[in-house]
Amino acid sequence: MSTPLNVLFITADQWRGDCLSALGHSTVRTPNLDSLAGEGVLFARHYANAAPCGPSRACLHTGLYQHNHRSVTNGTPLDSRHGNWALESAAIGYDPVLFGYTDTSADPRGFDDADPRLRSYEGLLPGIRPVCPLDGEPVAWTDWLRAKGHSPPARIDRAYGYRNPGPDYEDGADHPRPLAFPAEVDETAFLVERLMDFIRSAETPFVAHLSLLRPHPPFVAPEPYNALYDPLTVPGFTRRSNPEEEGLQHPWLAWRLANGAFRAPAVEARLRRIKAVYYGLMTRVDAEIGRLVSFLKSNRLYDNTLIIFTSDHGEEMGDHWLLGKGGYFEGSYHIPLIIRDPRAQANAGRGRIVDRFTESVDVAPTLLAAIGADVPPDCDGMDLSLFLAGGPAPANWRSEAHWEFDFRSVTDPGREDHLGLTSHQCALNVVRGERYKYVHFTNLPPLFFDLENDPGELDNRIGDPSLQSEILSYAQKLLSWRMNHDEHGLTHIALTGEGPVTRLSPRY
Repeated sequence: MSTPLNVLFITADQWRGDCLSALGHSTVRTPNLDSLAGEGVLFARHYANAAPCGPSRACLHTGLYQHNHRSVTNGTPLDSRHGNWALESAAIGYDPVLFGYTDTSADPRGFDDADPRLRSYEGLLPGIRPVCPLDGEPVAWTDWLRAKGHSPPARIDRAYGYRNPGPDYEDGADHPRPLAFPAEVDETAFLVERLMDFIRSAETPFVAHLSLLRPHPPFVAPEPYNALYDPLTVPGFTRRSNPEEEGLQHPWLAWRLANGAFRAPAVEARLRRIKAVYYGLMTRVDAEIGRLVSFLKSNRLYDNTLIIFTSDHGEEMGDHWLLGKGGYFEGSYHIPLIIRDPRAQANAGRGRIVDRFTESVDVAPTLLAAIGADVPPDCDGMDLSLFLAGGPAPANWRSEAHWEFDFRSVTDPGREDHLGLTSHQCALNVVRGERYKYVHFTNLPPLFFDLENDPGELDNRIGDPSLQSEILSYAQKLLSWRMNHDEHGLTHIALTGEGPVTRLSPRY
């Protein structure tokens, strides 16, 4: 009998999919992830299915599209009836453990009204055991810092962005101001240390989720990563000449750009500083992943550990005058995925770059299939094991990527009033093909982009007479996708005179 696989499931928050040197990025250097990709498979057209963190992670962990799990904002509860990779791995004897966070808003129907878990969206994925939880109140990390002789701020929620006094780059400093703590004790190093401690003591195969904050804001990197990339030479920004002109593309975009929380800084030196630090944080994460891989190798665990590296969503980083994630542009949804399967059956796939469309919902079924756990019948994603083995795509594999964005706010109806929408109408769906991309709003005008001639998504071609047949085709593709992936519930079961009969059907 073969030895059960270990699983190391790594997410790095808010990482754009093009920011890997293995994919030829002009600036970012990620040598350890490049090496991991060379020993595994790099999925070059991998897309998040939702944004921001909570909805996207719900897709990632459950394998369900947002229109099925319905955790649509940070703070929308994830219905407790849904399965996930942690529950399914626990069902076959694994102990799924967490280092970091899952941003899973708890189903309030399962808790007393006074339960503190109902006071934050940063809850835990059902079924996972938090060995070292780390969220907006990083108590474990700041206590560790003090034990090592460092002084975190009085408000520990500000520790992630805590810097020493002094001018920043846009104020005349030579480099962006660094984190007040050395790299070897930042929160990324802390979580990796705690994970390695756990692995050293593990007596059974593990399924460990390492959920790293970086390169998510605050955009503050420790030395020397704060100065690794020159703000003057980072790539520029894909956008119109000013936010007002950009906003003419669509009423939703105009509203978004009018909101200071989502608009990029007007001072270009500041925005360039943020971008340089964003890249520095990526290389910082890459270094810690290299340390973790070296640890697995030195402890003879590398050849029995499935490693998955991905992100929850991307980052606009100044494109279209936006900062953050959400909406419909590529920067928010194209994310990295690297999977290294140590088994001999994956040898033919090593070093492969897959250019077929894959999605966040594919991660959970791939993980579960690898360890021999059941994939829930309502799962929307598809197992990627054929790609890992070097084979062709399964029959009827998707030819487009899909994502959804729900921009409602239960606590603030201002956007609804501004856009003339109800709460349930604050939603958009996207289907993105090889060349074209269609964006459908519930009660606002649609958009259509020709990505071959307009990769920056600056020109909405929805009214172009020469493209009407393509637009209709994509609208039909989107409708068919939604219908095909409506919640299936118990539709695979029929009650008959002989008792219940079950017949599962593929989603594609």
